Amino acid sequence: KMTTQHQIVDSSLTLGQNQIVSCDSDRSALEKEKRKSQDESQKHMNGCVPLSHQVAGHKYGIDKVGILQHPDGTVLKQLQPPPRGPRELQFYSMVYDEHCCDPVLLDLQMYLPKYYGTWTPADAPNDLYLKLDDVTRKFNKPCIMDVKIGQKSYDPYALKEKKDQQIRKYPLMEEIGFLVLGMRIYLVNTDSYETHDQHYGRGLIKETIKDGLTKFFFNGNNVRKDAVTASIQKVQKILQWFESQSQLHFYASSLLFVYEGLPQQAAQMKRNAGSLADVSAAPKGCHTDGEVLEYNNNVRVIGSMENGRTVTSLGQSLSNMYALHKKGCSQGHYNDVPLQIETSEQDNSLWKRTTPPNGNDNKPQLEKESHHMPAVMQKPNEVEVRMIDFAHVFPSNTKDEGYVYGLKNLLTVLQQILNN
Repeated sequence: KMTTQHQIVDSSLTLGQNQIVSCDSDRSALEKEKRKSQDESQKHMNGCVPLSHQVAGHKYGIDKVGILQHPDGTVLKQLQPPPRGPRELQFYSMVYDEHCCDPVLLDLQMYLPKYYGTWTPADAPNDLYLKLDDVTRKFNKPCIMDVKIGQKSYDPYALKEKKDQQIRKYPLMEEIGFLVLGMRIYLVNTDSYETHDQHYGRGLIKETIKDGLTKFFFNGNNVRKDAVTASIQKVQKILQWFESQSQLHFYASSLLFVYEGLPQQAAQMKRNAGSLADVSAAPKGCHTDGEVLEYNNNVRVIGSMENGRTVTSLGQSLSNMYALHKKGCSQGHYNDVPLQIETSEQDNSLWKRTTPPNGNDNKPQLEKESHHMPAVMQKPNEVEVRMIDFAHVFPSNTKDEGYVYGLKNLLTVLQQILNN
């Protein structure tokens, strides 16, 4: 016979079990809702995912603008609010104009990520992205560093508040001439990545800058002097370009360093295992059945290659770009952007002499190039050094002494690492 006390205990146990079942049910519902939200977000972005190997700059999902990776392996950089975004778009359009015959700009192409026009999601016409080559895609274990170059990280038209803010962030910028914004290093002994953000770079002073940069080339066992040597050679070529030109000034622009972190023997095995014919048949990350797999540590994504649209025509005028983003601002997308700082000087009318012609549609060419992109495998001692971030580039008639100063100081430190 069950006592009253037993009945109370049994009732409590039953109640507890019901609560557990209820909690499990709620958790399951929350997980389903989360998956549904992720699926909808994935569908909205047409198979694009946040760029996982980004070491600096605006990050998707954290800032108002960000960088994505397209299923075809290219990088999508969302246009910043005016005047920065349109200015960067105009810079790329000018340098990669198919009718460009300026030898200075043609030489500059060698030091930039390749530009494939603009891209916007099919269901978000106000979101505009620059479509760029992912310079890390050739590497198995890319080690990446972003270094801001120049004595000033603000442009001549910046408001006093902006200038003061940038100087406070790194008072040594004028003396050192460069700033490490972030790095990601593959450690062979633990098969893991070590990352450092902008706070690490801003903590480096004149006496510690060499050790700070050495960390980027230290793989857990030794300093990769082969990568240091190749980096020096690449930076020297960029310096030669700057020494030879006096028509552009770069502010708050960076150099992106990438080298192969996988040991030579392992990289050789990967090269032997891969077939060049298989790789060149489709861009990295793309399978013939449309399935997009993981690359550069991004999550596995299944997406249609038909979603979204690539706008490769460069004939769209700068004024149209401003209008597009002002419309976005009026819809609350960039409500906190002070558009009144747009002056007639900032319009960069001098650049309009290189306005690309209307009706330029290089989509067939883009598709052709995408099927002949470099193989996934990269020689371990090869390095990429590319100039990135051009929201503050202005026409000039003098040499860019601030950028040259930063490059020379950076070369000095890299040479010290090599000598040690």
